[in-house]
Amino acid sequence: MTAQLNSLNQVYSSLAVKRRYEVWFVRMGLADGSGAWWFRYLLLNPGRNGCTGEPLGMPVQVWATWFPAGGKPQSFIQGFAADRLELSPRGQNPLRFAIAGNGIGEDSCCGRLNVDGHEVSWDLRYRSTFHITLSDKGWIGFSRTPHSDATFSGHIVLDGRRFEGQPLGFGLQGHNCGYRHRNFWTWAHAYFPRREARPSTLEALVYEMPLGLMFRKVVLWHDGRKYIFRKLRESSGDRTNLEWGFRCAARDGLQLEAAIDGRGQSLHRLPYLKTNYSGFFEVANNSLASAVIRLQRQGEPAERLESNGGAVLEIAGHQ
Repeated sequence: MTAQLNSLNQVYSSLAVKRRYEVWFVRMGLADGSGAWWFRYLLLNPGRNGCTGEPLGMPVQVWATWFPAGGKPQSFIQGFAADRLELSPRGQNPLRFAIAGNGIGEDSCCGRLNVDGHEVSWDLRYRSTFHITLSDKGWIGFSRTPHSDATFSGHIVLDGRRFEGQPLGFGLQGHNCGYRHRNFWTWAHAYFPRREARPSTLEALVYEMPLGLMFRKVVLWHDGRKYIFRKLRESSGDRTNLEWGFRCAARDGLQLEAAIDGRGQSLHRLPYLKTNYSGFFEVANNSLASAVIRLQRQGEPAERLESNGGAVLEIAGHQ
């Protein structure tokens, strides 16, 4: 990993901060198609040491969600006191986030949770060739992807069922931070395997900004080249049932049309606690979504990329 890549995981928040969330996360679709996993390592207002006696209010949280193919997702969330956390200094490499057998670093993560009679543990390593800062608004918040085309190896165990492989799966590792959560957002990432070429990835983000403005950005990693699209036009979508379609064009003339489908049993809804502790809001996530994109250049044949279950689509709030 280069110094530039490592910097995307650097800790931003002080453990004394009273209002801020910071999260490092992993989304991995299993290589055998049996499902997907979502892991989150969260700091929430660590300077206040939490607001309630339940996990979603604790200052340090570890989440694990299993998205089985053809079944309903299961989430396991455990909270911890901030004084038990081992955290690397702000703005320094390498990343270290470790607490009670759970941790995430530059190219690995692990965990061990016991929640409501269920036991889940994992030990993963990952590597990638592409990284991107999707959004950076200073203290207001940022969205970074230190590993966009990640290949995972290692194992996961859920109630005695073992998932293991070399590789085990594919996806991304991300890093987000903010003073508060946005009032609404739509975010997607898709991993496109290709038989005779390196994989491609697509990441798209839309959220509200002050004064009625909107942030829109799409990043495509394709054939070893980065394409950035900023004028995204949403062509279709169903926020309730998790469908999203959009079109956009890069400066060099590349046209992109995307359709991301997060419908079905894998659609999962979870409560997120607001950073001012005023209540919860719902976030819908399908980490076993499907995606299709169509790429077109003038005078050239169109190219189609498809990922069945290799995408994640997340929607929160209302536009």
